[in-house]
Amino acid sequence: MARKYKNLFFDLDDTLWAFSLNARDTFEEMYHKFNYERYFDSFSHFYDLYEARNVELWAEYGNGKVTKEELNKQRFSYPLEAVESKNEELSKAFADSFFSAIPTKEKLMPHAREVLEHLSLDYNMYILSNGFKELQCQKMRSSGIDGYFKKIVLSDDIGVLKPWPEIFYFALSATQSTMSDSLMIGDSWKNDIEGARGVGMHQVFYDIKGSDALPFQPTYHIHDLRELLSLL
Repeated sequence: MARKYKNLFFDLDDTLWAFSLNARDTFEEMYHKFNYERYFDSFSHFYDLYEARNVELWAEYGNGKVTKEELNKQRFSYPLEAVESKNEELSKAFADSFFSAIPTKEKLMPHAREVLEHLSLDYNMYILSNGFKELQCQKMRSSGIDGYFKKIVLSDDIGVLKPWPEIFYFALSATQSTMSDSLMIGDSWKNDIEGARGVGMHQVFYDIKGSDALPFQPTYHIHDLRELLSLL
């Protein structure tokens, strides 16, 4: 029987590359490197402040309310401002060092490499990510997964983020893929699943947090990347 799909579009962060783990490790390194214990009760105190504001800023960025430059400046300056220790020079040095270090991290999501190895034999595989170009490509090289993909499609390419329809249509055009034989695989319900469904593309929800109730049933729902090998 002919395969239903020919083209697999993967999200990168926390779908293949272990963003949450790699980011936390890098933040903790920078926290000690720049002696942030002078300002915060603990690393967790600092990171909780950063994370809360970071989520807000990414939402604002996705809605066009802040620029990429404003996003990066504000998310690193906010924790110091929150403890009344504003220091733009220090927060910029922290950010510069962070961005140099994080794309060198190599941790992948469980079983990512073995699954990519198997799937690459039978499918055209692409990355479709909201991440920044200068980081995403290096992350893939550092973790050794860049060779599995025929093309990397990023929000930076057209200035539109998932879940907006334009980036999905752009990805199909850029890879000469058709909607009917393409599949989106990702961990973000809003960006990957709702976004793909909104343009009529089938989806695989990689549910890494164990969601209780979903607004609708995705095409496929997995908790382990190895499940892809049996459903494809």
